Amino acid sequence: MKIACMGGGPAGLYFAISMKLRDPAHEIVVIERNRADDTFGWGVVLSDETLDNLAANDPVSATRIREHFAYWDDVAVIHKGVKTVSTGHGFCGIGRRQLLLLLQERARELDVEMRFETDITETSIDEYRREFDMVLAADGLNSRTRQIYAEHFKPDIDVRACKFVWLGTHQTFNDAFTFIFEKTEHGWVWAHAYQFDNDTATFIVECSEATWQAFGFGELSQQESIAICERIFAKHLGGHSLMTNANHVRGSAWINFPRVLCEKWSFENVVLMGDAAATAHFSIGSGSKLALESAIALAEYLHSESSMSDAFARYEEERRFEVLRLQSAARNSTEWFEQVERYLDLDPVQFNYSLLTRSQRISHENLRMRDPQWLQSAERWFQAQAGSPDSSRAPMFAPYQLRDMRLANRVVVSPMAQYKAVDGCPTDWHFTHYAERAKGGAGLVYTEMTCVSPTGRITPGCPGLYAPEHEAAWKRLCDFVHAETSAKLCAQLGHSGPKGSTQLGWQEMDAPLVDGNWPIMAASAVSWSEPNQVPKAMTQDDMNRVRDEFVSAAQMADRAGFDMIEIHAAHGYLLSSFITPLTNHRDDEYGGSLDNRLRYPLEVIRAVRSVWPAHKPLAVRISANDWRGDEGITPDDAVEIAKRLRAADVDIIDVSAGQTSTQAKPVYGRMFQTPFSDRIRNETPIATMAVGNIYQADHVNSILIAGRADLVCIARPHLADPYWLLHVAAKLGDRDVEWPVPYRAGADQLQRLAERGEGWV
Repeated sequence: MKIACMGGGPAGLYFAISMKLRDPAHEIVVIERNRADDTFGWGVVLSDETLDNLAANDPVSATRIREHFAYWDDVAVIHKGVKTVSTGHGFCGIGRRQLLLLLQERARELDVEMRFETDITETSIDEYRREFDMVLAADGLNSRTRQIYAEHFKPDIDVRACKFVWLGTHQTFNDAFTFIFEKTEHGWVWAHAYQFDNDTATFIVECSEATWQAFGFGELSQQESIAICERIFAKHLGGHSLMTNANHVRGSAWINFPRVLCEKWSFENVVLMGDAAATAHFSIGSGSKLALESAIALAEYLHSESSMSDAFARYEEERRFEVLRLQSAARNSTEWFEQVERYLDLDPVQFNYSLLTRSQRISHENLRMRDPQWLQSAERWFQAQAGSPDSSRAPMFAPYQLRDMRLANRVVVSPMAQYKAVDGCPTDWHFTHYAERAKGGAGLVYTEMTCVSPTGRITPGCPGLYAPEHEAAWKRLCDFVHAETSAKLCAQLGHSGPKGSTQLGWQEMDAPLVDGNWPIMAASAVSWSEPNQVPKAMTQDDMNRVRDEFVSAAQMADRAGFDMIEIHAAHGYLLSSFITPLTNHRDDEYGGSLDNRLRYPLEVIRAVRSVWPAHKPLAVRISANDWRGDEGITPDDAVEIAKRLRAADVDIIDVSAGQTSTQAKPVYGRMFQTPFSDRIRNETPIATMAVGNIYQADHVNSILIAGRADLVCIARPHLADPYWLLHVAAKLGDRDVEWPVPYRAGADQLQRLAERGEGWV
């Protein structure tokens, strides 16, 4: 094949090398607009895994690259004057210029032609397409090829919020990959620093847009800008200066990072690679990894597939998965730095943990494998904050107190509808279901949404607290749980609103009953979906009556013995229908602004708080994101809602999201709702519970110790295994968790098996 590689960076050069290794007969030309030894970056970071992949593909160049690597195992975080070091991270760095020279040398040995100082224009790229069998567009972040054929590649470019400038220094930071956070007169400024050769380190300076504007960096020359950065980080630079290699750029050289992802990676005989196709934020250091491993993959597929188009298709299909995985981690990392000022008041231990786990690629137990000593010290710190100063148990086993309610641990059994009530009355099913989970070791067990009136039920199978027999049935459960376990019980009180009078969950979810429907009401006459009833828009008399029903249910919950109650103001139910503008179309004092839309839910909450005992905590569940953009509740709104709830004497917020609109477009994934809890907890501040696709002990522990929530709700795993927490404790080697006395023989056996790496299943 005759191949033109647009761009002489790592992607283009390594693809040329990889193709020649597979078939020396290929005619390959690398076309680069800069000179051979020009480079505008500093260091490149690669992992041991990537180095192994390079060695398997081309041992010759891999050996030469390894000879020039600076290796480090530690990450240092300097925050509030405290330097926290953790080990076991396994990075290596090399100068970008050195890497390019090594790849150029190897390419020449393999008879790759290289044309430097050659611009790519619309005319020239068309000529290359006709002259060559294939054109590789590896021409970087600002790819000219991608721009010319944008209608085919359909790039999505998301310009991120922070400003950064890429600098270098002869202060080598040779002991660790170092993050430095400094508070200045204009706000926080931070640096990412790492060594890449014997006497040079990359030094990326980053800050918020507001801080950048306040310093006036946009109006300064590069040298003026650098002088300010040298002043900010003077005590860390050891007398060394900061350097730029972007003198070709006018102005200060600060930029915003653009996240690039193209819908298509190929067009006819042109294919994208590296930053031209997709970018990964520098804070996770995977851009070069993506480029080099993509080069290997495409070269392999061009020799294994039956046609070039098939090779392109397989390349895009398989590499896109890896790109999306890394971009997801990069997005998490990017957003952490964009929101870092939220965390800068955290204790250095918690701040360091939050930074290390920001991308979700490093978990709690993964940190234990990397640096068990540091993680144990962090666990001791967390337990001490919780009132257990002599313990190094995992965070999930730390106690937690809300008012006079003290929980044995931080795990919560989420409210999960059972649809087994009869005329609103819980049955033996509910008794056995909740009693079993209370015996399972969780600190707090929720009931499913318990409705405040017959017409406030979601389905005919939903339980209530509006009749004496309901109170008696719940009291039977509370008495048993308190007598036989250490678990606490929370009654979730709610009113279905526009989602009422619907079928059981295992029938047709949220669909009207086949017959026997009862009238429903909501903030406005807006139906949940086309088949559902149009609810009555509530009058003042309706609102007063429902408020009083919540109050009566709370009084019943207290008499029944519940330790805590939660008001359900999420998921499109009645109180939620007031909060979200998607369903609140009122033009009175209960509609319009966020404060107006919150007026009625707050009236209910304050009325409930006035009768709920002062020594017992009150929670509220909210939908922190309607997943409808600016049309609905946004995460910004959720912070404001949390502030109003805190002022109303709410103790903790159960942070959920969505389920308020059939047109919602949620973004799912592991712990996908935890960022909303994180933001509310650290910006309001108020205690929070995290929910949503949390199913591993690792998830729970990382959420807690990073300060993203105070309690963690586990749903479906508790349906599959009522003793989830006890089994997790055995696996983690925790023998202090409380088992029911009759079950202790089983605990002993399980713990012995766990120590040997065995189990019952």
